[in-house]
Amino acid sequence: MKVSVSVHGRFHGFDLARELNRYGALGGLITTYPRFAVRQHLGAIDSLSTVPLLELKRRICQRFNGLCGDLDGRLAQSFAKFAAVNLPPCDLLVGWSSATLEAIPVARARGAQVVVERGSSHILHQTNLLKELHARDNKVFSGTSSLIIERELAEYEAADSIAVPSSYAAQTFFSHGVPLEKVLVNPYGVDLEHFSPFPSHANARPKILFVGQVGRRKGVPELLSAFSRLSKDADLCLIGPLESDMPKPLQSNVYHLGAVPISALPDYYRSADIFCLPSWEEGFPLVILQAMASGLPVVTTDASGAKDIIIPGIEGEIVAAGDIDALAQALECLLEDPVRAQEMGVAARARVNDGFDWASYGSRAYNIYKGLIGERSSPD
Repeated sequence: MKVSVSVHGRFHGFDLARELNRYGALGGLITTYPRFAVRQHLGAIDSLSTVPLLELKRRICQRFNGLCGDLDGRLAQSFAKFAAVNLPPCDLLVGWSSATLEAIPVARARGAQVVVERGSSHILHQTNLLKELHARDNKVFSGTSSLIIERELAEYEAADSIAVPSSYAAQTFFSHGVPLEKVLVNPYGVDLEHFSPFPSHANARPKILFVGQVGRRKGVPELLSAFSRLSKDADLCLIGPLESDMPKPLQSNVYHLGAVPISALPDYYRSADIFCLPSWEEGFPLVILQAMASGLPVVTTDASGAKDIIIPGIEGEIVAAGDIDALAQALECLLEDPVRAQEMGVAARARVNDGFDWASYGSRAYNIYKGLIGERSSPD
């Protein structure tokens, strides 16, 4: 079996390619990343096609999100055309959503199946939710172009399968009429060596950590409201870029550090006492896995995909998205009982140790793909 991976950017596509390569199943990698960057992450691979100019344009577009019109869709289309021309012989193509459409008929003509990777919920579910969240603040959401939506819907229809990382994400596809048998669920992994509980740091004041875009989708307004209701003294540390039309948090004991390199993240996790991600919509956030691997209890929502990995009261707490009272109560309880919080952190690390590293993700993907093309699965 040979699987070609086509990803505009990196996402977890490089992790998937690396694990498939270990099985001798990687037919090729197509990406916008330059060759030297691919080699840094993956070493040498047999078939590699790159188009770095599109990566530069993609990053500029991301920097000015909402101001580029359909440019993001046109860049995705350009990459999909590049993938179609450079697709190596394979049994299966795994391509990232919005950037695979033009490669699908090429793969099909060669007898290959196509899996579209979607890291979040169904594009219509996500877009409608973001429109509602912005409307609450009398804002107009313009972050998802009509061309991206059109492309994703066409890909969902044309692909043999759609891969998502959580049962929550899968349910949004079922709600939009996608057949049950077409959706594949495979949770992501985490680097258990890079993210670990040691060495730990003692804090004079408890620290709550958030990592992600500081904006509406990630539930930051709700987090700030919940934090203001806490009776226990604590600090709130926000790591990530500020959404373009979000005001910078100015509350007492709230620290917005902006974006930090991923190499620096482990120290921030280890210096925290609680991790909180109160998102309105996610696929299966890597930051939750990173926090759990770092030995932190996690407070998150039922719209984060966390039900697939967190048992409430064991590794953390799960509240309804948008429920500020429940969010504040969950944080307060952990702050009031640091011993229980530490026990949850230990349980969180044990949970990710059991099937949530990248090798486990790769093994599941490998066997899923073999099943799709009718080959006998690996005993792993």
